[in-house]
Amino acid sequence: MPGRAFPTGLKEALAAPALAMAATFLAFGAAVREAGLELGWTLGAAWLVYGMPGQLVLLQFAAPGAVGGGVLAAVAAASAANARFLPMAVALTPWLGQRRRWWALPFIAITPWAAAMRRLPVLPSPQRLPWFLGFGLASWLVAGGAAALGHSLAPWLGGQLRLALLFTNPLYFALLMTLDLSQPSRGRLARLSVLGGALAAPVALLLPPAWALLGAGLLGGSAAFALEAWLKARHGRG
Repeated sequence: MPGRAFPTGLKEALAAPALAMAATFLAFGAAVREAGLELGWTLGAAWLVYGMPGQLVLLQFAAPGAVGGGVLAAVAAASAANARFLPMAVALTPWLGQRRRWWALPFIAITPWAAAMRRLPVLPSPQRLPWFLGFGLASWLVAGGAAALGHSLAPWLGGQLRLALLFTNPLYFALLMTLDLSQPSRGRLARLSVLGGALAAPVALLLPPAWALLGAGLLGGSAAFALEAWLKARHGRG
């Protein structure tokens, strides 16, 4: 029933996904305090930007003494870093129905999206949006709470520890994708896409920070799509 889907989503989010996300946002909150910015800025970035690459780019521009091009340049750079949200939203939208699906917009981020793309296809249609809202709201609140805690605990979180925490959520997501791709139901294109993204990752080192993730993803995904098309054509001719 739809009424049970919302608390089910909350409960599922407050497990391994919440721990991985909390670790990353804990490190972000500590980095914000080290940069000399207040708690309000921390919460604003965590809840309004709600995407770690964009948050880190914005922090680079906003930190006292940073050299940048002003507010517009900071917003443009953060938007570019989080441009991946657009194809994520396009992929997720068909699963959320026609009515009130715009409620899901504030909660689209990598962790809720990854969970939703695995969970929504097996849920009855009326339960999908409530489930995602429950999962997304829990994740959003955990992100802000962990960022605020990290801001408070910054003096006790050293630089190396912050780096380790920062990569906890991407590592969790990578392991989740690896497990997911091992399922027989996943096609060749999904596997090629993951492989293409991994091989294209070094390209990110050659690009400006704001475009690194987007550029590497575009290159790896396009290469995977082209290879899949070539394999289909070759198989068809055979």
